[in-house]
Amino acid sequence: MSIVTEFVDVNVPVRSAYNQWTQFEEFPRFMEGVTEIRQLDDTHTHWKTEIAGVRREFDAEITEQLPDERVAWHSTDGEKQAGVVTFHRIDDTHTRVTVQMDFDPQGLLETAGDKLGMIDRKVKGDLHRFKEFIESRGGIETGAWRGQVDRPGM
Repeated sequence: MSIVTEFVDVNVPVRSAYNQWTQFEEFPRFMEGVTEIRQLDDTHTHWKTEIAGVRREFDAEITEQLPDERVAWHSTDGEKQAGVVTFHRIDDTHTRVTVQMDFDPQGLLETAGDKLGMIDRKVKGDLHRFKEFIESRGGIETGAWRGQVDRPGM
């Protein structure tokens, strides 16, 4: 299992950054290699990716979602991964968005890419594209889901 942790500071209020992040179907606009995400219900998504010519599909479940604070997930099939995105208020108009992902590289190419730091750079690039996306909109998000998903066992 490998772990990636990256962050970016965005020039928008925490509410705007969080609201935009809840719009999973918009991820292909700033996540390299993500070709489609379908929101199946409040806690389930279906992903299609193509990275280095390798196409994959998998489902993910949101396991915790606290408005303006965090979104946690894990895959339910396909490649094994889990993660959390947290939103930290820096001040009224700035937010730190931090992504931590645990994943299991598949095959020789992904294992080598992971060891060379390519996955870390990809996540960092996705976060910077998220920053450009939300800031270019003047902090106006494309939508929002403000519901709460409690961590299992809570």
